[in-house]
Amino acid sequence: MITWQLITTLSDAQPQSHLIARTTSTLLPETALIAEMREQKTVADTRFGCAPFARVTLLPDTLWQDSLTEGLLTALRPLLASPVSANVVLDATEIDDVVLTQVLRFLFNQAHRLSDLQLKKSDETAVRLRHITALCRPEQQQRLETIFHQQQVIARGMVAARRLADTPSDRCTPQFVVEEAKKLCGAFPALQCEILDEKQIVAQGLGLLHAVGKGASSPPRLLAIHYNGVDDGPVRCYVGKGITFDTGGLWLKEGAGMYTMKYDMCGAANVLGLMLTVAELGLPVRIMGVLALAENAIGPDAMQPGTVARACNGLTVEINNTDAEGRLVLADAIAWASQRHPDAHFIIDMATLTGAVVKVLGYELSGLMTQDEPLRQALTSAGQQSGDEVWSLPLDARLKKQTDSAIADLCNTPTNNAAISASAAWLLHYFCPPDIPWAHLDISGTALWRESGRSVASGRPIPLLIEHLLGDIA
Repeated sequence: MITWQLITTLSDAQPQSHLIARTTSTLLPETALIAEMREQKTVADTRFGCAPFARVTLLPDTLWQDSLTEGLLTALRPLLASPVSANVVLDATEIDDVVLTQVLRFLFNQAHRLSDLQLKKSDETAVRLRHITALCRPEQQQRLETIFHQQQVIARGMVAARRLADTPSDRCTPQFVVEEAKKLCGAFPALQCEILDEKQIVAQGLGLLHAVGKGASSPPRLLAIHYNGVDDGPVRCYVGKGITFDTGGLWLKEGAGMYTMKYDMCGAANVLGLMLTVAELGLPVRIMGVLALAENAIGPDAMQPGTVARACNGLTVEINNTDAEGRLVLADAIAWASQRHPDAHFIIDMATLTGAVVKVLGYELSGLMTQDEPLRQALTSAGQQSGDEVWSLPLDARLKKQTDSAIADLCNTPTNNAAISASAAWLLHYFCPPDIPWAHLDISGTALWRESGRSVASGRPIPLLIEHLLGDIA
């Protein structure tokens, strides 16, 4: 675990720390080295002659106010890829609040590396970040303590989600996710797990989830995590797509497109991380998180193009593309959640649903689709405040033809290959009753962090959802 503290003078910093500060910070020592570094127009960094520090990095003032392009994070990532000290001293005297939360989450997330999965020989003597020291003014301490505590807890939820998502799919089966969730939730008495196995999934009429998962040797699961931070009140529901591996089914993906498909369960992993964060923060709220877990495999029992399956709310769906399986498991899970809590305060689902959303929004923004204007505005605002932003895409009856089927109530993909992301959301909207506010987050672009041609889980949109939740219960 990475710990933290606040200090008001650099003399209180641990020796051999890595000092990261604004170029014009007034709390830096007036030495010849600092004066020379201040003359640099960009990043000034040294590991020599900077005692009592092991490393000193001065960054232009503009980066400390840049919440839009994450300029400070971009500068810090290569510096901390191979830390020289287990302790970072961060100048928090003049920094935008959004930038601060982004940087803190990045630092606290250093608690997880792929090497922690113990699947590769690694250097056990390598330096890792263990402690964050924030340099601040006395009048800032109380406010910063709240920010640091919240971001530390949010990062712990993100790390739990990331570790699960990074685990290879031959291990991370639907049952594995259930067992890991039970272990993690066991640390919090307020969290209770409810599991539906493959027989209960069929018995409760979740025909879409069953159709997706029935072709795999690892059968599907539905995991509901219940949190009761208060005795009564409205229940807020979160639903996550948990396709532990996506071959595309009989609509088989090409090899290159299949490589990162262990991450097709990031939505479910993030629901778990969200629930752990809420429980650790002890928020006074009732929540249900639903993880729809299945492997989309090929084999003699795999669903076939043209299959018609029935969801637990009675609607039938023509499966004209077996590689559009995520919306099927989500649809059943949303309907199931609405039946469990017909007076739900809202239902928010999240999924690595469509590559099309990446073509529209890139890798920095999650796609938001909803017909509930208050929920749209609240999520958009929470994204801006947390630095985990969303961008709204249209969702209205003009998309109806995209889900028309001649043989069933709905079809799972549009035959014209248009408006893919919004069409998927339009399908989902049929499975949430109109009197429950509902929003869909397509996180295909943001669920992963991509660098140097490699991808790892990011833990987004947990920061967004916690910010929204804090505002919603305020």
